[in-house]
Amino acid sequence: MAAPEAWRARSCWFCEVAAATTMEATSREAAPAKSSASGPSAPPALFELCGRAVSAHMGVLESGVWALPGPILQSILPLLNIYYLERIEETALKKGLSTQAIWRRLWDELMKTRPSSLESVTCWRAKFMEAFFSHVLRGTIDVSSDRRLCDQRFSPLLHSSRHVRQLTICNMLQGATELVAEPNRRVLETLASSLHTLKFRHLLFSDVAAQQSLRQLLHQLIHHGAVSQVSLYSWPVPESALFILILTMSAGFWQPGPGGPPCRLCGEASRGRAPSRDEGSLLLGSRRPRRDAAERCAAALMASRRKSEAKQTARAAPATRVTRRSTQESLTAGGTDPKRELHPPATSHEAPGTKRPPSAPATTSSASPSSSTSSSKRAPASSAPQPKPLKRFKRAAGKKGARTRQGPGTESEDLYDFVFIVAGEKEDGEEMEIGEVACGALDGSDPSCLGLPALEASQRFRSISTLELFTVPLSTEAALTLCHLLSSWVSLESLTLSYNGLGSNIFRLLDSLRALSAQAGCRLRALHLSDLFSPLPILELTRAIVRALPLLRVLSIRVDHPSQRDNPAVPGNAGPPSHIIGDEEIPENCLEQLEMGFPRGAQPAPLLCSVLKASGSLQQLSLDSATFASPQDFGLVLQTLKEYNLVLKRLSFHDMNLADCQSEVLFLLQNLTLQEITFSFCRLFEKRPAQFLPEMVAAMKGNSTLKGLRLPGNRLGNAGLLALADVFSEDSSSSLCQLDISSNCIKPDGLLEFAKRLERWGRGAFGHLRLFQNWLDQDAVTAREAIRRLRATCHVVSDSWDSSQAFADYVSTM
Repeated sequence: MAAPEAWRARSCWFCEVAAATTMEATSREAAPAKSSASGPSAPPALFELCGRAVSAHMGVLESGVWALPGPILQSILPLLNIYYLERIEETALKKGLSTQAIWRRLWDELMKTRPSSLESVTCWRAKFMEAFFSHVLRGTIDVSSDRRLCDQRFSPLLHSSRHVRQLTICNMLQGATELVAEPNRRVLETLASSLHTLKFRHLLFSDVAAQQSLRQLLHQLIHHGAVSQVSLYSWPVPESALFILILTMSAGFWQPGPGGPPCRLCGEASRGRAPSRDEGSLLLGSRRPRRDAAERCAAALMASRRKSEAKQTARAAPATRVTRRSTQESLTAGGTDPKRELHPPATSHEAPGTKRPPSAPATTSSASPSSSTSSSKRAPASSAPQPKPLKRFKRAAGKKGARTRQGPGTESEDLYDFVFIVAGEKEDGEEMEIGEVACGALDGSDPSCLGLPALEASQRFRSISTLELFTVPLSTEAALTLCHLLSSWVSLESLTLSYNGLGSNIFRLLDSLRALSAQAGCRLRALHLSDLFSPLPILELTRAIVRALPLLRVLSIRVDHPSQRDNPAVPGNAGPPSHIIGDEEIPENCLEQLEMGFPRGAQPAPLLCSVLKASGSLQQLSLDSATFASPQDFGLVLQTLKEYNLVLKRLSFHDMNLADCQSEVLFLLQNLTLQEITFSFCRLFEKRPAQFLPEMVAAMKGNSTLKGLRLPGNRLGNAGLLALADVFSEDSSSSLCQLDISSNCIKPDGLLEFAKRLERWGRGAFGHLRLFQNWLDQDAVTAREAIRRLRATCHVVSDSWDSSQAFADYVSTM
């Protein structure tokens, strides 16, 4: 009897407290009702009035509300604001209550956006609070506009910061200054422990103050925090200083900016601690006997940028430019220069690991443009052809009259600036920056040849493990910095370079990856590389990457257009360095997943077979837009897979013409090691469909290991679908449980007959059936009946696709 009495006591307490404040709540509800344009609404129920009154006084009644019985608490939860709703989550779970539906409703009403269909939301509370934090930080939401968001007892940023796993910084670094401000110290400390991913989108040119704030923010979140991934998206004209700052801080380098306050956390960490034995490997001081290439390059570039920031108040001055002709003349003439006499350049015939003698003085120069010019004019001793450096975009500040926008710019303004910056590059085709001259002469050698001062007080801290660069064109300076950092970035586990315009800098990237692979403790296991062009054919590039990174597990590579080396008739088509490509066999590697997107043109099958032969651990292979000279070449690839890739489980072909390779397709379907095969838009049934379909079905009926078959975009039609139904007949040994027949011109009557045949054979539920973008809208009633019958045997995924509109769009593009 104790439990019911306690329940009644709590209920009476709730009614008494609610009744004491009902009049106040009623007056608040009546005020807006009088001014309502739609007339008076129905009065709220007494229980709702009591709940709203309790919600308004949660500061006093919170502990009592937590102790309420579950049925009463369940009715109060929707009336709480987001702060108390978040605080009561643990108590609600203990009482068997869920708040997910409430958070989902708050998302729909306040955020007013629909999550992506590809996103699976597991916790709506965390998703709402993370989005709420970003909106408050950018000032795009007014917390005083809704009673559910406003509460004077709570700080919106601080209360929601512990749910933030991913933070996006956009445009002119909005939010960075606010986060490092002293009033938000606790917010930043909470973010340091909760934040895992930091993203930058659509960055614009920023001033020195914003970069100083970003430096402190990155230091706290990466070096003293838990951020493990940094991603940059859509930066058409990257600002070199800002990009190098993000890159070097992500790699673990730290140096306080000019006039910046010292790091409190660094002082607390070092206070009372004796230097460890290997602390010399973390400090880039002058007493350290050796510093690797990445550290010297990062130190030099950071020091140059800091000195430039200290001299200017608004923006860094544009780099001094010299004409290509005058630079070449000075390099050819080899004129005397006292700085060059003191600091002789490294000759190209030296081995990469060659070190300077102890008597050789360190390369130093002033940060002024004149000294940088004199120190950057170095010519390699060898006459071997150097890779042509990638032309970099000029900064908008370098043009006469260009000014930094202080307000939020529109997309049309950004596009206008971008077009004319590129046009200016074309007009100044005979000019190049000092950094390009220096980097072009370096050819990946000692970065101290840049002639920049060394950074003696820089420290190296914790670094990230995932770096992603999407649509960020890399200048020669930026690419050189990235390559030198990569050569010793042992904590990096995943690297994504997508449409960065690397050009000939791909050779420096391969050298840095080879150096990284030789480092003890190298963790790089995933590499995603895609670009419009490549100086190497894609198969030679793949061979070079696999040879440089034998411990790589995942490799995804895509090149949209053929390289110049694919066309021998192109004049001046110099080959890559001999150590990049070679005829020797590829050593055995640890590759488990290989995805390749090919440009147009026939691909040499022997090169692909050489990669497959060396990848004995391959479990997943995907070929996109691959073209072979003949069906025999395609058969050679499949035969190699059967003989050398014995653990291959998933095989995917996309946008390939396999109409003449029907025997090879049957060979694949008879493979008893594959568990999933995808033929996406491969024109399988374009020729001999009446003869090929029965052969295909017979091969599948005898395969007991194949679990998934994906056939989107192959014009299967009703006849082909009914032929596939025989795979699930009683005399079949197939264990197929996933079937994708999207975009196959299937009509409702054919789908209904397919469902009836499955019912007649009584195979039971066989898994998932995907029906996207078929002609099911031609007879909605029949389509619904077919899907109803199919759902008794499998899980159906479909959509409401308008086939007539899609056909009109297709005709309009012809």
